[in-house]
Amino acid sequence: MRLSLPSIAGLCVTALSLGSFVAPVAAQDNFPNRPITLVVPYPAGGGGDAQGRLLAQKLGDRLGQNVVVDNRPGAGTAIGASFVSKSRPDGYTLIWSSASTFTFNPAISANLSYDPVKGFEPIGMGSNVAMVLLANVNTPVNDVKGLVAELKANPSKYSYASFGNGTAAHFAGEMMLGAMGAKMLHVPYRGSAPAMTDLIGGQINFSMDTVTAALPQLKGGKVKAIAVTSAKRSPHLPDVPTLTESGYPLDVTSWGMLAAPPGLPPAVRAKLEKALAETIADPQVRQGFAAQGVDAVFLSGAKAAAQIERELPTMRAVAARAGIQGN
Repeated sequence: MRLSLPSIAGLCVTALSLGSFVAPVAAQDNFPNRPITLVVPYPAGGGGDAQGRLLAQKLGDRLGQNVVVDNRPGAGTAIGASFVSKSRPDGYTLIWSSASTFTFNPAISANLSYDPVKGFEPIGMGSNVAMVLLANVNTPVNDVKGLVAELKANPSKYSYASFGNGTAAHFAGEMMLGAMGAKMLHVPYRGSAPAMTDLIGGQINFSMDTVTAALPQLKGGKVKAIAVTSAKRSPHLPDVPTLTESGYPLDVTSWGMLAAPPGLPPAVRAKLEKALAETIADPQVRQGFAAQGVDAVFLSGAKAAAQIERELPTMRAVAARAGIQGN
C-alpha cells in the first residue's frame, strides 16, 4: 500500500503529538529524577532555616533525591516567594515558608510581586508555632486579668515589642488588644534578639514573640509568660494559659507550609504531599522541631489552601483596624 504525502505528514504529526503527550506523563511517573531546590526565604542559621534543612534532608530520603536548600532572604520573605511563584511548575522548585508569606505580607502590602493564593500550589502545612505574650520580671502583671486591669487603669503607660512591623507577633499583639478593648504602643524591632534584650533590661514592659524564641529566656527566669495566642496550650509551655481560656478568644500562630509554583502536575503534587506527610510523622523531625519550640503538624494541600483563604480576609481586617502598613 502506498501512502500519499498528506497521509505521511498526518502520521508524523500524530506521532509527534503522542510523543509530546507521553514524555510529560513519563516525566511525572519518574519524578523526581534529579535534585530538588527548596527555597527558604530566611537567612542561614535562623529558626526557619533550621526547619527547612531538616525538612530537606528527610524529604530527600523519601523521594530518593537530594533536596538542596537555597536561602533567598529579604523583603519579609517576598524575594524568595516571588522567585518560586514564577518558577517552572515541575516539582523541582519548592518553598518552605511561614504565614508571613501567605497571609501577613499580603494583608499589609497591595503591591506584592506574587499572589498569595493564585501564585502557589500548596503541598501541605508541616509546622505550627504559637505566640506568647511576655513581660519583664519587674512588671506588675502576672496574668491576663491583671494585664487588662493595668492597661485600662494606665492606658498610655505601656508598650509592647514585636520582632518586626507586619509580622506574626505584630498581628497577634493587635488582635489581642482588639479583643481586650485595650491599647499599648507597638514598638517594632529588627528581630527577636534585640527585642528580647530590651525586655530583659526593662527598656520595654511587654513583648509578643514566638514560643521558639521565648523558651530559653523563660527557662532561665529572665522573663515571664502571661498567655499564649494559640487556641490550645502550647505543649512547650503547658502551664501558660491561652488568651481564650482567659476570656479573650484568639487563635493566631505562625505556621510553616511547603508550596510549589501553580500548575503542578497532579501526579507530582501527590508524590510531594505523601512525602511531606511521612516526613512530618518522622520521629526525628518531630523531635527536631520540638527542640525549637515548634509543633510538627501536618495538613494536606487542600486544607492548607483553605486555611490561607480563610485567614487572609481576617488579617486584612486586622491590618485596616490597627493601621498596620507595609514598610
